[in-house]
Amino acid sequence: MSEPQAAETITLGGGCFWCTEAVYEQVQGVLGVESGYCNGHVVQPNYEQVCSGHTGHVEVVRVRFDPAQIPLRAVLEIFFNIHDPTTLNRQGNDVGTQYRSGIYFHSVEQEAVAREVWAEAQEAHGGKVVTELQVETNYWPAEAYHQHYFAQHPEQGYCAFVVAPKVEKFRKTFKAHLRKG
Repeated sequence: MSEPQAAETITLGGGCFWCTEAVYEQVQGVLGVESGYCNGHVVQPNYEQVCSGHTGHVEVVRVRFDPAQIPLRAVLEIFFNIHDPTTLNRQGNDVGTQYRSGIYFHSVEQEAVAREVWAEAQEAHGGKVVTELQVETNYWPAEAYHQHYFAQHPEQGYCAFVVAPKVEKFRKTFKAHLRKG
């Protein structure tokens, strides 16, 4: 299957990238998901460096999608529902600046949509949304063992008790966007 000419990429930080990646791999219209790090100051950081909190990077997923099948607005509505956008530098027990909530856009058009959806989330959460909106910079893919982690290790403790419930919430809440087959 060839990739559509109009395919887009958006980069999202919603806590641990294993959780976010596991959800978007099940979304109809998503062509690919890659875990990585962005918006820090170290060139080509590794997991241990990012976890130290000294690189400034965020754990993110790059989501490549076909806007004819799923518009950016829907991609972002899923994002705001699968993590807590009101906790600064944390998601559950994952604490540190690398777990901050963020939308890292790739164009001015994406920025406009992101700002609209962010404002709606802000209203829905009583003005407590801390999700940052920035241009994606200094992106580096995460190590190979982080890619498709949940799909390869569903029985691993963190996957079973943290990732799986987020995936299940997505499946129940966004049935219309669930990948067919």
